[in-house]
Amino acid sequence: MKRYSYLPLLAGFFFIGCKPEPVDQHLEKVPKENLLEVLLEGNQRFAEDHPIHPDQTLERLRELNTGQHPVAAIVSCSDSRVPPELIFDQGLGDLFVIRNAGNIVADYEIGSVEYAVEVLGVPLVIVMGHTNCGAIHAFVEHDHDHSHVYPEFIQKIVNYIDAEEEEKALPRDIPNFYDKAIEANVLHGVHELKKHIPNADSLINNKHLRIIGAIYDMESGKVKVIEDK
Repeated sequence: MKRYSYLPLLAGFFFIGCKPEPVDQHLEKVPKENLLEVLLEGNQRFAEDHPIHPDQTLERLRELNTGQHPVAAIVSCSDSRVPPELIFDQGLGDLFVIRNAGNIVADYEIGSVEYAVEVLGVPLVIVMGHTNCGAIHAFVEHDHDHSHVYPEFIQKIVNYIDAEEEEKALPRDIPNFYDKAIEANVLHGVHELKKHIPNADSLINNKHLRIIGAIYDMESGKVKVIEDK
């Protein structure tokens, strides 16, 4: 008589039964002074491979049909490996995300963040770069060899980064120029938002708004806040 093993089948049922369900843990209920801490806690869960996937239920989707109340705006790179909602372990309606190649902050991005701050009342803005950024790598290549020219619109991205005062201030002979160029680009975005968002100084001084920079490490999965010096 042929014997059958039911262990793989039972193991499959056990795995399915233990799979964590998305959690309804609304971020808008968190005090604004604790928002960054909560986002970094979510990133810690992501980096340690035990996310809780909050606010990703069908019920949450239907709730949001009547309006959105995100608590943070994030300017991030469009790199497919850098999705802010996953990196911070957040869900539907939690984050107002603006993405482009190189997480550049120019007119359209400033307008999008202005909408988030002025209309949606977002109290936290993060400009988030990441390691191994292709846009910054293109800038570094072009900086080392100006004869290296990219197709028209990619070259416009490179030229924009090249014109940033924060990039111009970097010594070219430092061994970690690439990493420092990623950071400088983030700080440029922070400076542009602080300069152009209406009443930014007043909002920041009165603790109604916080604008910070961050770097996402694609190897560790961790986000590091960088200081605006």
